Amino acid sequence: MAIYGYIRVSSTDQNEDRQILAMQKLNIPPKNLFMDKQSGKDFSRPNYMKLIKKLKSGDLLYINEIKRFGRNYEEIQNQWRILTKEKGVDIVVLDMPILDTRQYKDLLGTFIADLVLAVLSFAAENERQDIKKIQADGIAAAKARGVRFGRPPKEPPGNFGELVRKWERRQIKTAEVIKLCNISRSTFYVKLKEYRLIQQNKKQ
Repeated sequence: MAIYGYIRVSSTDQNEDRQILAMQKLNIPPKNLFMDKQSGKDFSRPNYMKLIKKLKSGDLLYINEIKRFGRNYEEIQNQWRILTKEKGVDIVVLDMPILDTRQYKDLLGTFIADLVLAVLSFAAENERQDIKKIQADGIAAAKARGVRFGRPPKEPPGNFGELVRKWERRQIKTAEVIKLCNISRSTFYVKLKEYRLIQQNKKQ
């Protein structure tokens, strides 16, 4: 029997130290610790997939919390079934002692454990949906305040006006002026529109 641990955080800026410390206390060999820094919306995670290939019947897998395992109700249920029923792996969820498949092998114990798993899986997905909604509301509010997301638009060179005049007189082609400005075609036309508007306002 081999002992494994699985750790997950949602992004690269989240701290996994608490989960690692909990696993180290169980004396899990470092080579048997698998960690993903990825969303829990599904199980298409590189290190989780490597872990699945390693696990064999009789092995033991530790998880800190159900929401570290995943955030999708149906997929949590499905992966739990694959691991425990199809692969014959035991799972222990550290923060929920009743979710220890080494125990409660009788019908009532299994029923209670399955019920707890369902409730926690639902809570994990529900929390993910709440987080997504908060993020969406925050982005919408920021946009309403005029906050821009993504990379700032690239500015044309200082001699943009001169290049535009040459382009308008057909002394240089569109592809050439875009290359000289070092901007994309779409940005060129946006800046061209802005430039012409400025020139028009100067004449008024």
